[in-house]
Amino acid sequence: MSDVPRHHKPVKFSPEQFDAHEGGPDPARVSEAAHLAAHALVSRGRASDDPEISRRLIELTDEQGLEGIAEMWAEAPAVSLPGALWRLYALRAGVRKDPVRMGRYFAAGRGTAQVSHVVAGVAEPPGAEEITTMADAILSGAFNGEFDVALDRFAAFCRVIALGRIRLADTGQLPVLHEHAPRGPSTVALTQRLERTAEELEASANAWRRGHLD
Repeated sequence: MSDVPRHHKPVKFSPEQFDAHEGGPDPARVSEAAHLAAHALVSRGRASDDPEISRRLIELTDEQGLEGIAEMWAEAPAVSLPGALWRLYALRAGVRKDPVRMGRYFAAGRGTAQVSHVVAGVAEPPGAEEITTMADAILSGAFNGEFDVALDRFAAFCRVIALGRIRLADTGQLPVLHEHAPRGPSTVALTQRLERTAEELEASANAWRRGHLD
């Protein structure tokens, strides 16, 4: 990973923002590069037992943000290897951007989505540290565990977060952002995006199990 460019300024994404990022101007070449890069990344991670390699793959976007991979992967089909990796990295970035808020959403939604709560695998109680640890563990599992399980876990996480945000909105307990912070999508719109992302991740997991995720 030493040849990864490091001149980009970090770009922070939240789970509700990542699927709106604009791609490059040449779809055919970008698509080809996206698939090649995704296959190379997954192959390298799964072929190595070196924990340092795994760590560097997990932290790929920590220094440069998501801008570098967004240029290739954000416009990839949702049910594809680059599309799935884009969602894994973007969701982890969203968790790390505001783990306290994500922890609150997860805690509020876990009672309603008990099956998804178990699948996601967040330690109890689900605070900021536990949420961050979970996100790292899921992405790590994509390279040194079962790739489809990683996808299913983040899909479950999306469902719990969505339900938690609805519950907090219904009870008037949504976290208050800074008054100058940009206004985000409505609770309904965010819930729909998270549910769609969960469905896409589950579809990618099924395609991987059939050997059809390209």
